[in-house]
Amino acid sequence: MAKITAADVNKLRKSTGAGMMDCKKALVEAEGDFDKAIAILRKKGQKIAEKRADRDSSEGAVVAKINDDNTRGVVVSLNCETDFVAKNDSFVAMARQMADIALGTNSKEEFLAADFEGMTVAEKLIEQTGVIGEKIEIGGFKTLEAPFVGSYVHGNKIGALVGLSAGSDVSAEVAKSVSMQVASMGATTLSYKDFDPAYVASETEARIAAIEKDNIELGRLGKTLKNVPEYISMSQLTPEVLAKAEDDIKAQLQAEGKPEKIWDKIVPGKLERFISDNTTLDHEQCLLDQRFIMDDSVNVADYVASKGDISVTGFERVSLG
Repeated sequence: MAKITAADVNKLRKSTGAGMMDCKKALVEAEGDFDKAIAILRKKGQKIAEKRADRDSSEGAVVAKINDDNTRGVVVSLNCETDFVAKNDSFVAMARQMADIALGTNSKEEFLAADFEGMTVAEKLIEQTGVIGEKIEIGGFKTLEAPFVGSYVHGNKIGALVGLSAGSDVSAEVAKSVSMQVASMGATTLSYKDFDPAYVASETEARIAAIEKDNIELGRLGKTLKNVPEYISMSQLTPEVLAKAEDDIKAQLQAEGKPEKIWDKIVPGKLERFISDNTTLDHEQCLLDQRFIMDDSVNVADYVASKGDISVTGFERVSLG
């Protein structure tokens, strides 16, 4: 049997990230054969992975990577079981290595099959499961292409990509700001214009029913009832609906005895309030219709428009948990 030296152990440890004792045992079992020792460690990782397959892996590190000309980005999460492992420098470094590889792939499947230091990414995950002793896996995987792509990652927990219609002097600023919006607020679509009418109708019915149910209990307790909106999206506010709302506002002003000469100063504000009260779905799910987190006097679309001839073409978001 070949003599196992400290240099051999350190070489295997450096290659796999496994602990010193595990590397020594693997080399002894492999009778000094380096490749066999790696296979032994990987087999150990596979067994641990199978045992921990149903474990929750909601901790980890989210990393975003953009290519050199800012036309393509990727955001991925390397998941583990505990916050202790997630905060380990070597774990975060591995997540960044993974993101570098992911940038050159187009799907999660292609990414898992890509080369990682002589093995596939999938094999590396199994190996690291054995090394760390926790379930290690790729959670989120999102890519985005656009004339200009920017990113933002919050605390290694949430990452976002935003695509813009053009690159300019302000593109980096706009992309980062809107990426922060996506990371902070989340969204499912760019605009209310992208909603399926059937979805809006179903969501409206469900939300009204929920509010009416809450109001029964609030009424029983003598508390203020919640407003029951007739609409929840700008997609429902047709010109006819808005015209009727304006007429109702004017009728109310007349009933209150407000002079007609000042209606023009009052109506626009009340109509804007009507629109805001009846577009809650848009505020929640539509990126461009959300209040901008850095200036809630405008929405995201207004902020982007203020930066010149540029628009948001798409976004992606990955988060832990």
